[in-house]
Amino acid sequence: MPLIPPPRTPRPGPEALDDTELAAARTDLAEGRWQSARSLLARTGDDWDRRGHRLTVLALDPAAVPHAHAWLRAEPGSADATALLALARACRALAGAEDPAVARAACRDAAALAPADPTPWLGLLQLEHTAGADAVRIFEEITTRHRDHHHAHHLLVALLAERRAAAGPDPLHEVYAFATRAAEQAPADSPLAILPVVAHAERYRALAVRGLAPADPATAPHWRDHRSGAVMRAAFDWWLEWEHDDHPRRLIDLNYLAHAKICEGRPAEAAALFHRIGDHVTPAPWSYPDRDPYAAFRAARSRSLGTRLHPLPARPPAGTPPTGSATPAASLQSP
Repeated sequence: MPLIPPPRTPRPGPEALDDTELAAARTDLAEGRWQSARSLLARTGDDWDRRGHRLTVLALDPAAVPHAHAWLRAEPGSADATALLALARACRALAGAEDPAVARAACRDAAALAPADPTPWLGLLQLEHTAGADAVRIFEEITTRHRDHHHAHHLLVALLAERRAAAGPDPLHEVYAFATRAAEQAPADSPLAILPVVAHAERYRALAVRGLAPADPATAPHWRDHRSGAVMRAAFDWWLEWEHDDHPRRLIDLNYLAHAKICEGRPAEAAALFHRIGDHVTPAPWSYPDRDPYAAFRAARSRSLGTRLHPLPARPPAGTPPTGSATPAASLQSP
Protein backbone atom coordinates (compact mmCIF):
# COMPACT_ATOMS: atom_id res chain seq x y z
CA MET A 1 0.00 0.00 0.00
CA PRO A 2 1.27 3.53 -0.68
CA LEU A 3 2.39 5.58 2.26
CA ILE A 4 1.12 9.07 3.02
CA PRO A 5 4.25 11.21 2.62
CA PRO A 6 5.83 12.67 5.75
CA PRO A 7 4.76 16.22 6.61
CA ARG A 8 6.80 19.17 5.44
CA THR A 9 9.05 20.89 7.93
CA PRO A 10 8.66 23.17 9.74
CA ARG A 11 5.20 21.80 10.41
CA PRO A 12 2.53 23.78 12.29
CA GLY A 13 0.63 22.28 15.17
CA PRO A 14 -3.05 21.36 15.06
CA GLU A 15 -4.28 24.82 16.07
CA ALA A 16 -2.29 26.63 13.38
CA LEU A 17 -3.41 24.08 10.77
CA ASP A 18 -1.30 24.63 7.64
CA ASP A 19 -0.36 28.24 8.42
CA THR A 20 3.41 27.87 8.82
CA GLU A 21 3.90 31.60 9.43
CA LEU A 22 1.42 31.43 12.29
CA ALA A 23 3.10 28.33 13.73
CA ALA A 24 6.46 30.09 13.69
CA ALA A 25 5.03 33.23 15.31
CA ARG A 26 3.40 31.17 18.04
CA THR A 27 6.68 29.39 18.75
CA ASP A 28 8.42 32.74 19.05
CA LEU A 29 5.66 34.11 21.28
CA ALA A 30 5.95 31.11 23.59
CA GLU A 31 9.63 32.00 23.99
CA GLY A 32 8.83 35.65 24.75
CA ARG A 33 9.53 37.09 21.30
CA TRP A 34 6.37 38.98 20.33
CA GLN A 35 7.94 40.74 17.33
CA SER A 36 7.06 37.87 14.98
CA ALA A 37 3.40 38.11 16.00
CA ARG A 38 3.54 41.86 15.42
CA SER A 39 4.89 41.40 11.88
CA LEU A 40 2.44 38.58 11.13
CA LEU A 41 -0.60 40.60 12.15
CA ALA A 42 0.64 43.65 10.26
CA ARG A 43 0.86 41.52 7.10
CA THR A 44 -2.58 40.04 7.76
CA GLY A 45 -4.25 43.45 7.64
CA ASP A 46 -8.02 43.42 7.34
CA ASP A 47 -8.35 39.85 6.10
CA TRP A 48 -10.76 39.35 9.00
CA ASP A 49 -11.11 35.57 8.88
CA ARG A 50 -7.34 35.16 8.78
CA ARG A 51 -6.81 37.79 11.46
CA GLY A 52 -9.34 36.12 13.74
CA HIS A 53 -7.77 32.71 13.19
CA ARG A 54 -4.25 33.96 13.82
CA LEU A 55 -5.10 35.94 16.93
CA THR A 56 -7.15 33.07 18.34
CA VAL A 57 -4.23 30.67 17.92
CA LEU A 58 -1.68 33.11 19.32
CA ALA A 59 -3.95 33.68 22.31
CA LEU A 60 -3.82 29.97 23.17
CA ASP A 61 -0.25 30.29 24.40
CA PRO A 62 -0.27 30.04 28.22
CA ALA A 63 2.00 33.08 28.48
CA ALA A 64 0.14 35.19 25.90
CA VAL A 65 -1.15 37.63 28.55
CA PRO A 66 2.28 38.66 29.91
CA HIS A 67 3.75 38.71 26.41
CA ALA A 68 0.93 40.98 25.21
CA HIS A 69 1.62 43.26 28.19
CA ALA A 70 5.31 43.36 27.22
CA TRP A 71 4.31 44.29 23.68
CA LEU A 72 2.05 47.07 24.98
CA ARG A 73 4.84 48.44 27.15
CA ALA A 74 6.97 48.74 24.02
CA GLU A 75 4.10 50.04 21.86
CA PRO A 76 1.41 51.65 24.00
CA GLY A 77 -1.95 51.77 22.23
CA SER A 78 -1.14 48.99 19.75
CA ALA A 79 -4.47 47.63 18.47
CA ASP A 80 -2.85 44.29 17.64
CA ALA A 81 -1.34 43.86 21.10
CA THR A 82 -4.59 44.93 22.74
CA ALA A 83 -6.55 42.42 20.66
CA LEU A 84 -4.09 39.67 21.57
CA LEU A 85 -4.43 40.54 25.24
CA ALA A 86 -8.23 40.46 24.96
CA LEU A 87 -8.39 37.06 23.29
CA ALA A 88 -5.77 35.65 25.64
CA ARG A 89 -7.83 36.78 28.62
CA ALA A 90 -10.92 35.22 27.06
CA CYS A 91 -9.02 31.96 26.61
CA ARG A 92 -7.90 32.02 30.24
CA ALA A 93 -11.44 32.76 31.41
CA LEU A 94 -12.76 29.74 29.54
CA ALA A 95 -10.11 27.62 31.23
CA GLY A 96 -11.19 28.93 34.63
CA ALA A 97 -7.97 30.89 35.13
CA GLU A 98 -9.38 34.40 34.66
CA ASP A 99 -12.42 36.34 35.79
CA PRO A 100 -14.80 36.42 32.79
CA ALA A 101 -15.68 40.01 33.66
CA VAL A 102 -12.01 40.98 33.25
CA ALA A 103 -11.87 39.17 29.91
CA ARG A 104 -15.04 40.88 28.68
CA ALA A 105 -13.69 44.27 29.68
CA ALA A 106 -10.46 43.55 27.78
CA CYS A 107 -12.47 42.62 24.67
CA ARG A 108 -14.53 45.80 24.92
CA ASP A 109 -11.32 47.86 25.25
CA ALA A 110 -9.92 46.22 22.12
CA ALA A 111 -13.17 46.81 20.23
CA ALA A 112 -13.13 50.49 21.14
CA LEU A 113 -9.53 50.83 19.96
CA ALA A 114 -10.24 49.28 16.54
CA PRO A 115 -13.94 49.86 15.71
CA ALA A 116 -13.79 48.14 12.30
CA ASP A 117 -12.21 44.94 13.62
CA PRO A 118 -14.63 42.07 14.37
CA THR A 119 -11.96 40.11 16.27
CA PRO A 120 -12.50 41.58 19.77
CA TRP A 121 -16.20 40.79 19.38
CA LEU A 122 -15.17 37.23 18.53
CA GLY A 123 -13.58 37.06 21.97
CA LEU A 124 -16.87 38.16 23.52
CA LEU A 125 -18.79 35.51 21.58
CA GLN A 126 -16.36 32.84 22.81
CA LEU A 127 -17.36 33.77 26.36
CA GLU A 128 -21.09 33.18 25.77
CA HIS A 129 -22.59 29.92 27.01
CA THR A 130 -26.08 30.11 25.54
CA ALA A 131 -27.59 31.40 22.32
CA GLY A 132 -29.47 34.11 24.14
CA ALA A 133 -30.00 37.73 23.24
CA ASP A 134 -26.45 38.73 24.22
CA ALA A 135 -24.88 36.08 21.98
CA VAL A 136 -27.09 37.09 19.06
CA ARG A 137 -26.23 40.75 19.57
CA ILE A 138 -22.50 40.00 19.63
CA PHE A 139 -22.82 37.83 16.54
CA GLU A 140 -24.53 40.73 14.76
CA GLU A 141 -21.70 43.07 15.78
CA ILE A 142 -19.27 40.65 14.15
CA THR A 143 -21.25 40.15 10.96
CA THR A 144 -21.85 43.88 10.62
CA ARG A 145 -18.08 44.18 10.29
CA HIS A 146 -17.59 40.99 8.25
CA ARG A 147 -20.82 39.42 7.04
CA ASP A 148 -19.45 35.93 6.43
CA HIS A 149 -17.18 35.62 9.46
CA HIS A 150 -16.35 31.91 9.52
CA HIS A 151 -15.44 31.39 13.17
CA ALA A 152 -18.39 33.43 14.43
CA HIS A 153 -20.82 31.30 12.43
CA HIS A 154 -19.29 28.13 13.87
CA LEU A 155 -19.58 29.47 17.41
CA LEU A 156 -23.20 30.49 17.04
CA VAL A 157 -24.09 27.14 15.48
CA ALA A 158 -22.54 25.38 18.50
CA LEU A 159 -24.65 27.52 20.83
CA LEU A 160 -27.86 27.12 18.85
CA ALA A 161 -27.41 23.34 18.78
CA GLU A 162 -27.78 23.31 22.57
CA ARG A 163 -31.28 24.77 22.51
CA ARG A 164 -33.89 22.25 23.71
CA ALA A 165 -31.39 19.40 23.40
CA ALA A 166 -33.03 17.58 26.30
CA ALA A 167 -36.20 17.28 24.22
CA GLY A 168 -34.42 14.91 21.85
CA PRO A 169 -34.09 14.78 18.05
CA ASP A 170 -35.94 17.42 16.08
CA PRO A 171 -35.52 17.48 12.28
CA LEU A 172 -36.93 21.02 12.24
CA HIS A 173 -34.56 22.39 14.88
CA GLU A 174 -33.59 26.02 14.39
CA VAL A 175 -29.86 25.29 14.12
CA TYR A 176 -30.52 23.60 10.77
CA ALA A 177 -32.53 26.54 9.50
CA PHE A 178 -29.89 29.03 10.60
CA ALA A 179 -27.05 27.10 8.95
CA THR A 180 -28.99 26.57 5.73
CA ARG A 181 -29.91 30.24 5.51
CA ALA A 182 -26.33 31.35 6.16
CA ALA A 183 -25.01 28.97 3.49
CA GLU A 184 -27.57 30.17 0.95
CA GLN A 185 -26.87 33.84 1.60
CA ALA A 186 -23.07 33.51 1.50
CA PRO A 187 -21.10 34.15 -1.70
CA ALA A 188 -20.71 31.16 -4.01
CA ASP A 189 -17.05 30.68 -3.03
CA SER A 190 -17.62 30.95 0.73
CA PRO A 191 -16.77 27.95 2.93
CA LEU A 192 -19.99 28.73 4.83
CA ALA A 193 -21.45 26.30 2.29
CA ILE A 194 -20.27 23.61 4.72
CA LEU A 195 -22.12 25.19 7.68
CA PRO A 196 -25.15 22.84 7.44
CA VAL A 197 -22.73 19.91 7.97
CA VAL A 198 -21.28 21.69 11.02
CA ALA A 199 -24.81 22.21 12.35
CA HIS A 200 -25.53 18.51 11.94
CA ALA A 201 -22.39 17.55 13.88
CA GLU A 202 -23.05 20.07 16.64
CA ARG A 203 -26.63 18.89 17.08
CA TYR A 204 -25.38 15.29 17.26
CA ARG A 205 -22.91 16.35 19.97
CA ALA A 206 -25.65 18.13 21.96
CA LEU A 207 -27.86 15.03 21.81
CA ALA A 208 -25.13 12.45 22.40
CA VAL A 209 -23.72 14.06 25.55
CA ARG A 210 -27.22 13.74 27.02
CA GLY A 211 -27.51 10.08 26.02
CA LEU A 212 -30.10 10.88 23.35
CA ALA A 213 -27.95 9.64 20.47
CA PRO A 214 -25.47 6.74 20.28
CA ALA A 215 -22.00 7.43 21.66
CA ASP A 216 -20.52 6.04 18.43
CA PRO A 217 -21.52 8.56 15.75
CA ALA A 218 -21.08 5.98 13.00
CA THR A 219 -24.02 4.01 14.44
CA ALA A 220 -26.31 7.02 14.91
CA PRO A 221 -29.39 7.25 12.64
CA HIS A 222 -28.84 11.01 12.95
CA TRP A 223 -26.43 10.77 9.98
CA ARG A 224 -28.61 8.68 7.69
CA ASP A 225 -32.03 10.29 7.42
CA HIS A 226 -33.28 11.91 4.22
CA ARG A 227 -32.50 15.47 5.26
CA SER A 228 -28.97 14.73 6.41
CA GLY A 229 -28.23 12.84 3.19
CA ALA A 230 -29.21 15.85 1.11
CA VAL A 231 -27.07 18.13 3.29
CA MET A 232 -23.97 15.93 3.05
CA ARG A 233 -24.36 15.42 -0.70
CA ALA A 234 -24.74 19.15 -1.40
CA ALA A 235 -21.71 20.02 0.77
CA PHE A 236 -19.50 17.39 -0.85
CA ASP A 237 -20.55 18.44 -4.36
CA TRP A 238 -19.79 22.06 -3.47
CA TRP A 239 -16.33 21.10 -2.20
CA LEU A 240 -15.52 19.22 -5.41
CA GLU A 241 -16.13 22.42 -7.39
CA TRP A 242 -14.55 24.86 -4.92
CA GLU A 243 -11.67 26.77 -6.52
CA HIS A 244 -10.54 28.94 -3.58
CA ASP A 245 -8.54 26.56 -1.46
CA ASP A 246 -6.83 29.24 0.61
CA HIS A 247 -9.26 30.01 3.44
CA PRO A 248 -7.38 29.95 6.77
CA ARG A 249 -9.96 27.67 8.44
CA ARG A 250 -10.83 25.43 5.47
CA LEU A 251 -9.21 22.39 7.11
CA ILE A 252 -11.69 22.67 9.96
CA ASP A 253 -14.51 22.40 7.43
CA LEU A 254 -12.84 19.46 5.69
CA ASN A 255 -12.55 17.64 9.03
CA TYR A 256 -16.28 18.15 9.61
CA LEU A 257 -17.08 16.93 6.11
CA ALA A 258 -14.79 13.88 6.35
CA HIS A 259 -16.31 12.99 9.72
CA ALA A 260 -19.82 13.28 8.23
CA LYS A 261 -18.92 11.04 5.30
CA ILE A 262 -17.51 8.40 7.65
CA CYS A 263 -20.65 8.55 9.80
CA GLU A 264 -22.80 8.42 6.68
CA GLY A 265 -21.03 5.24 5.57
CA ARG A 266 -19.34 6.70 2.49
CA PRO A 267 -15.62 5.89 2.96
CA ALA A 268 -14.69 6.47 -0.70
CA GLU A 269 -15.86 10.08 -0.53
CA ALA A 270 -14.18 10.47 2.86
CA ALA A 271 -10.92 9.21 1.32
CA ALA A 272 -10.75 12.19 -1.03
CA LEU A 273 -11.15 14.49 1.94
CA PHE A 274 -8.55 12.67 4.04
CA HIS A 275 -6.02 13.05 1.24
CA ARG A 276 -6.62 16.80 1.28
CA ILE A 277 -6.56 17.03 5.08
CA GLY A 278 -3.31 15.11 5.47
CA ASP A 279 -2.54 14.97 9.18
CA HIS A 280 -4.18 18.30 10.05
CA VAL A 281 -6.71 16.78 12.42
CA THR A 282 -8.97 19.14 14.37
CA PRO A 283 -10.40 18.08 17.74
CA ALA A 284 -13.93 18.89 16.60
CA PRO A 285 -15.87 16.92 15.51
CA TRP A 286 -13.72 13.80 16.01
CA SER A 287 -14.03 14.16 19.79
CA TYR A 288 -17.84 14.00 19.75
CA PRO A 289 -19.32 13.14 22.12
CA ASP A 290 -16.43 12.09 24.42
CA ARG A 291 -13.89 10.31 22.21
CA ASP A 292 -10.14 10.74 21.82
CA PRO A 293 -10.16 12.86 18.65
CA TYR A 294 -6.72 11.78 17.49
CA ALA A 295 -7.48 8.09 17.82
CA ALA A 296 -10.89 8.54 16.19
CA PHE A 297 -9.42 10.48 13.28
CA ARG A 298 -6.62 8.01 12.76
CA ALA A 299 -8.94 5.00 12.82
CA ALA A 300 -11.37 6.62 10.39
CA ARG A 301 -8.59 7.68 8.04
CA SER A 302 -7.00 4.24 8.14
CA ARG A 303 -10.29 2.53 7.29
CA SER A 304 -11.00 5.01 4.51
CA LEU A 305 -7.59 5.08 2.88
CA GLY A 306 -6.46 1.56 3.67
CA THR A 307 -2.88 2.79 4.11
CA ARG A 308 -0.16 2.85 6.70
CA LEU A 309 -0.24 6.31 8.16
CA HIS A 310 2.41 8.78 9.19
CA PRO A 311 2.21 9.47 12.96
CA LEU A 312 -0.10 12.29 13.98
CA PRO A 313 1.30 15.37 15.73
CA ALA A 314 1.56 15.49 19.47
CA ARG A 315 -1.61 16.43 21.26
CA PRO A 316 -1.92 19.98 22.59
CA PRO A 317 -1.53 20.45 26.35
CA ALA A 318 -4.49 19.43 28.50
CA GLY A 319 -7.08 22.19 28.62
CA THR A 320 -5.95 23.78 25.37
CA PRO A 321 -9.09 24.95 23.56
CA PRO A 322 -9.58 23.73 19.97
CA THR A 323 -10.05 26.14 17.08
CA GLY A 324 -13.20 24.63 15.79
CA SER A 325 -16.55 24.11 17.50
CA ALA A 326 -16.63 21.33 20.08
CA THR A 327 -18.42 20.55 23.30
CA PRO A 328 -20.14 23.61 24.77
CA ALA A 329 -17.14 24.71 26.82
CA ALA A 330 -14.48 23.68 24.34
CA SER A 331 -16.26 24.92 21.26
CA LEU A 332 -16.32 28.46 22.57
CA GLN A 333 -12.67 28.61 23.55
CA SER A 334 -11.56 25.65 17.18
CA PRO A 335 -9.86 23.18 13.38
